[in-house]
Amino acid sequence: MKIVIFGLTITSSWGNGHATTYRSLVKALAAKGHRIHFIEKDVEWYRSNRDLPNPPFCTVQLYEDWNGSEQELLKVSADADVIVVGSYFPDAIVATRALLHAGCGPILFYDIDTPITMAQLRAHGRTEYLDASLIPHYAAYLSFTGGPTLKELENHFGSPEAVAFYCSVDSDLYKPTSVRKEFHCDLSYLGTYALDRQPKLEDMLNRTAELLHDRAFIVAGPQYPADISWPHNVQRIVHLSPPEHPAFYSSSRFTLNLTRDDMISAGYSPSVRLFEASACGAAIVSDPWPGLSAFLTPGEEILLPHDAYEVADILTNMPDAERIRLGQRARERILAEHTSEHRAEEFEDIVDRCCARV
Repeated sequence: MKIVIFGLTITSSWGNGHATTYRSLVKALAAKGHRIHFIEKDVEWYRSNRDLPNPPFCTVQLYEDWNGSEQELLKVSADADVIVVGSYFPDAIVATRALLHAGCGPILFYDIDTPITMAQLRAHGRTEYLDASLIPHYAAYLSFTGGPTLKELENHFGSPEAVAFYCSVDSDLYKPTSVRKEFHCDLSYLGTYALDRQPKLEDMLNRTAELLHDRAFIVAGPQYPADISWPHNVQRIVHLSPPEHPAFYSSSRFTLNLTRDDMISAGYSPSVRLFEASACGAAIVSDPWPGLSAFLTPGEEILLPHDAYEVADILTNMPDAERIRLGQRARERILAEHTSEHRAEEFEDIVDRCCARV
């Protein structure tokens, strides 16, 4: 197939999880023989931080202004077997309307931010990248979130097919590596700053660091306010490029997974970082959320402490052999169900169903 994707970014992983999600999926689709054309708006934020400007598994087309590029982008899409419009693509609404008017399709909506999208749709009927009136016109709604949200998308918003399309992991890249001294620590966290996640980070990591003065902690990710007070044994890394993620996870005795409020409310919303850390064999400490056990079994493949004291107890008292087995079980589970190859096969099945309905 020729697949055209209008997405937030595939060229820059700076401050977003979309790039690694798209890279994983597109690489797997290309390996199956499909041709992928990725269309990305050339914005300054990503222009200055491109860590994969020319992906070897797809053609990237950058544009600056939709009005000046519409005809060219529609021409690229005219002979596509399927078109994907992604959440937070800056011109998603106008692009969808133009594609529908031109008779292109089938068009799928790929929501990598479903809980945030749903909260805004319920409140306002639209987001900056999706108008509720367009949902019935997408042949399928590929949702970052599973569970009850899918029925709401179909029954309330009129999607012909809402399907759970979780993030995935590139198992060629994300795997255990040797420990690197600069990343070695007792507990790490990798994630962009988010206001609603910060109190949990303060409790689960910073407070634990204060309890365990002789242990080492690392927080990696951009956009943290300068006025945050970090304990002396918490190292900050402003940005970590994807090629360094496996060594980062492999060098931490434990790594922390934290979930945004909208995703907890929706449930069934695993982040791509959860899959990536698991694929590296990391022992994961996480906050709880509805549906988590559908991906990793608490107590066997992931740990769910209630507060800093329980985190400190885990770091201090869990034997290394048990910690390693925890990470190995998580790795086996994710590689059996959530690799990019699994997701590419699911994508093909979705397209087949959409085409059969036409």
